[in-house]
Formats: sequence, C-alpha cells, structure tokens
Amino acid sequence: MGATAEHDVEQLRARLNDYMSRHGLRSTEQRRVVTEMFFASDGHLSIEDLLDKVRVEEPRIGYATVYRTLKLLKECGLAFERHFGDGVSRYEVAWEDEHHDHLICVECEKIIEFEDDAIEALQHAVAAKHGFTLVRHKLELYGVCSDCQAKT
Repeated sequence: MGATAEHDVEQLRARLNDYMSRHGLRSTEQRRVVTEMFFASDGHLSIEDLLDKVRVEEPRIGYATVYRTLKLLKECGLAFERHFGDGVSRYEVAWEDEHHDHLICVECEKIIEFEDDAIEALQHAVAAKHGFTLVRHKLELYGVCSDCQAKT
C-alpha cells in the first residue's frame, strides 16, 4: 500500500474511531479485522465476499459480525451500500472527495466504475435549471458488456 493510500486508510480509521467514541461503541478484535479487510478491498463486495476474505485471516468470524460491521460502516459514512438490480447488497469504501458512476452488465453482472467530467457538469446544470443544488447522486447504466456481446 502506498503512502497516500495508507494515509487515506488512517483517515478512515480515525473517522470510525471518532464515530464509535461518540456513540459509546467499543472496538473488538473481530470488528478490527473486518474493517481492515474492507478498507483494503477494491470494488463492490457482498457480505459473503467480505466474509470469505475475513475468514482467511480469522476463520471464527461469522456472517453476523461482518453484517453488523458493514452496517456500522454504512451508518458512519465509511461505506456505500449499492444495489445493482440482482438482489444482492454490495458495499464499497466511501473515500472522501471521491466519486464515480457505474456500468452494470445485465448478463454477467460485471461492474465497471467510470468518471466523466462532462456527465458531472451536465448533472449539475440540470439540477441548477430546476433550482436544485446537488448534495449527492448516483448514476448506474445497465447494458451488455463487450465480453457478453462477443459470446452471441
């Protein structure tokens, strides 16, 4: 992990510790293992995906612990819960000042993250036209990826 990434993870840890302190929550070793694995992850993890990763380091951690930890991370703004139309909740780290949108393949369920300044500007312009100031948004585009198109 690079120096910048480690600094970012330190900020996540500090935000989590502050939230837990303010809400009278205690830190446990199991919660620490789950949060560290989550903060080190890329992409969009289901509870089962994260459980599989966590059990490599600590086999005794159960589904409920991972579920409750992800719920805590979501409540304190450190995780985004995503739903991509397949009935599975997926989670990604909520890095400060980072935003991206998603392309989702309806056949293989591949998820591609992308950023596009023109789309961002257009969303702000549309909001302003209707008297809105954007606070947050999400853009999910569903289609068939090039790999799946090649199979037909």
